Amino acid sequence: MIEAFKKIFRRHPKTDLKELINKGAQIIDVRTKEEYRKGHISGSVNIPLQGLSNNISKIKKNKTIITCCTSGTRSALAKSILKSHGFIEVYNGGRWISLKQKIS
Repeated sequence: MIEAFKKIFRRHPKTDLKELINKGAQIIDVRTKEEYRKGHISGSVNIPLQGLSNNISKIKKNKTIITCCTSGTRSALAKSILKSHGFIEVYNGGRWISLKQKIS
């Protein structure tokens, strides 16, 4: 019983997103086009969440993907969508502005 609780509450080491990007990870920004135009991470690709399922073919399955948005909510949903479409290595980068600071 104690082991089950340890598994549930175990802290996982933080993923080094900057290292993943240096190794070729693709950042997918799932905000609207208008939000993206107001500011974004250089090199990121804008695929709004509402159109993500219809644009899966634009994303390479053999690449590591990092999703981001304004608050982290849409990027978490995007991660789930991508995983359900067979993407293996997908990370929720959370807020785009925080991700930008982490990888700079």
